Amino acid sequence: MDHIGAAYLGNNKCKFNVWAPEKETMILHLLSPKDRKINMQRHDFGYFKAEVENVSPGDKYYYMPDGDQDFPDPASHHQPEGVHGPSAVVDHLSYNWQDTTWRGLPFKDLVLYELHVGTFSEEGTFEAIIPRLESLYETGINAIELMPVAQCPGSRNWGYDGVYPFAVQQSYGGPDGLKKLVDACHARGIAVFLDVVYNHLGPEGNYFGKFAPYFTDKYSTPWGEAINFDDAWSDGVRDYFSNNPLHWFEHYHIDGLRLDAIHTVFDKKAINFWELTYYKVKQLEQKLGRTLYMTAESDYNSPKVMKSPEVGGFGFQAQWLDDFHHSLYVLLNEEAKKYYEDFGQMEQLAKAYSDGFVHSGEFVKFRKQRHGASSAGMSGDKFIAFIQNHDQVGNHVGSLRLSALVDFERLKLAAAAVLLAPYVPMLFMGEEYAEDTPFNYFVHHSDEELIKAVQKGREEEFADFHWDAAPPDPQAEQTFLDSKLRWEKRDSGKNKTMLQWHQELIKLRRTEPALQCFDKNRIRVYTINQKGFVLLRQCENDQEKMLCLFNLSEEALPYTFPANEETGWKKLLDSKQSKWQNGGDKKGTATLPAQADSGSNQELPPLSLTVYRAIK
Repeated sequence: MDHIGAAYLGNNKCKFNVWAPEKETMILHLLSPKDRKINMQRHDFGYFKAEVENVSPGDKYYYMPDGDQDFPDPASHHQPEGVHGPSAVVDHLSYNWQDTTWRGLPFKDLVLYELHVGTFSEEGTFEAIIPRLESLYETGINAIELMPVAQCPGSRNWGYDGVYPFAVQQSYGGPDGLKKLVDACHARGIAVFLDVVYNHLGPEGNYFGKFAPYFTDKYSTPWGEAINFDDAWSDGVRDYFSNNPLHWFEHYHIDGLRLDAIHTVFDKKAINFWELTYYKVKQLEQKLGRTLYMTAESDYNSPKVMKSPEVGGFGFQAQWLDDFHHSLYVLLNEEAKKYYEDFGQMEQLAKAYSDGFVHSGEFVKFRKQRHGASSAGMSGDKFIAFIQNHDQVGNHVGSLRLSALVDFERLKLAAAAVLLAPYVPMLFMGEEYAEDTPFNYFVHHSDEELIKAVQKGREEEFADFHWDAAPPDPQAEQTFLDSKLRWEKRDSGKNKTMLQWHQELIKLRRTEPALQCFDKNRIRVYTINQKGFVLLRQCENDQEKMLCLFNLSEEALPYTFPANEETGWKKLLDSKQSKWQNGGDKKGTATLPAQADSGSNQELPPLSLTVYRAIK
C-alpha cells in the first residue's frame, strides 16, 4: 500500500494520493497558482492518485470526494489557514539540514524533558525554544519531548485534539519551525521526542469520515469514536497510521515518539497494529543509519508492551511508569491518598524501584478487579520514571504543580527519587527550578456547542476525581496565558537552588558507575518503618556500590550502615547541607558524617536524602 498525502517531487511537480475506497470519483481542487480541478485516477485498494505539473511548495488544495464539496487532505502536511482551510504542499526536499553527522543518543543515557510548545515561552513557537536549549543542556537535559504538535483547532491546545496527524501546528511555526528546532537541538547534542496520538482524532475539523471508514463503532474511547484498526476497510487505516512515525523520523529527523494511551488502540487482527508499525520503523532504521525510539503510555501494566513482536510483544523501547509516580506522590503528599486509594505503602515504592509495576496481578480497588503482570527482572531502561507530567499536573484541581503542594525539602526528595532511580528519568517543563505556575487544560474551539461540551466534560471529569473545586474554563485565553513558564524565576532564591540541586543529581547520575547500571537484579530496596527507604545501586561486577538513604518523615530515623566487605562509606551528596537549603542562604540542619564506618549506627535527619559510595 502507498503513502498518502501530497509528495512534492521537485521541479514544480507533485504527486497526490488519497485513500477513499468507497468513493467512485475523486477531484483534486488546486487553488493556486490558478484554480484547477483535476480528475484523479483510481488505483488498487481504494487509492486515488494524480501527478501534477506547475505545482509549487505552499500551493493550496482541497479534495472533492465523489465531486461533492471541498475538504482538506486527511494526510495534509500543512494547514496554514487552520483545520477548516485548504491543505498546502510542503517541500521536504530542499530544507538545508545541518545535522548530517547526528546519530542519536543511547536511550539509557537520556534525561527527558516534556514541554508544551505554546506555554514554554512568551512567543509560544518552536523557534522561541531554541535560545533556551543551552540552559537545558547545562542542567543536564539531553532530550526534549514535545507534547503533540499535530494541527489542532485555533491557536492554543494541549495537542490531544489534533485532526491532522501529519501536519504541524501553524501557530507554533509550521513545518519549517519544527525543522529549525530539531536541527538546533541536534547541534547542541539534544535528542527530540514527539508525542503522537493514534487512539482518536479531535472533533473539530475532523473530515475523515467524508473520505473513508476511519472509525468503528465496535469500540469506544473516552474521547470519541475509536479508530478502525481491525474492522472492514481497516487496511487503509492501518497503513495511514503506521506510516505516520516514518513521516516524523524521515522528514523532521525526530529521534523518538511517545505514543499516547496505547491501551485505547483496539486491534484483534493476527498481525497487531503495533507489530506492523514496529517492522516498518526497523526497516527505516536501516535506511537512515540511526536508532529510532518508540515509547508508550500504557495502562496495561504488562511487560509485553516492551517485548519484541518475535515473542508476542508490541516492540516498544520503553513505557511511562505510572506506578512509580503514584507510589512516590502519595508518600510525599498526604492529601493525595484520597485520590490514589490503592497506594500509600512504603513497600509499594520499594517494589516500584525493584520490579517496575506495583500492580502485577493484585486486586485493585480503583478498578474493582485484579490488574497487571509482573515486570520483575526487566531492564530499567525499559521504563520512564517521573513525579510530574502534563496529565498529573493538568488533571489536579487548580492544575497545581508539586511545588505548590509540598514544601522545599520534599521537592528535593522527589527530584532525587526520580533521578537516582534505575530508570530513564523525565522532568516536566519548569520542574527543574520548582516552577509554580499552573499547567491548565486549554482549548480554542470555534463551535459554540463543542465549547459547552468541553466545559461540561471537564467539570464532570473533575467530579469523578472528587476534587473540591471547579476547573478553570478551558476555552478562556487567560487559562492558557496563566500556564506559561516564568523563566526569570530560575535565576534567584529557592528556584536557583532547586535548579542547582537538579544539576548536581544529574551530574551524579552521569559520573557514578553504580547509577548507570539498569540491571534490576542488582537493585536492592529496604524500607524503614513506613517512613523511609534505602536504595542500593551497584555495578554488574559489584565493584561499585552506592547507598541512597531517604527519610520521607519529619522525624529522625535510626540506620545501621551495611558491614559486609565494605571498610566504610564516603558521602557524595547531602540534602541537609546549607547550600541546598531554601534559597541557599539558610543554615543546614544536622547532617550525617562525611565518612561512615561499616556497621556504624547513625540517624537519618528528617526529610533528607544522603548518598554514600562504598570504600573498599
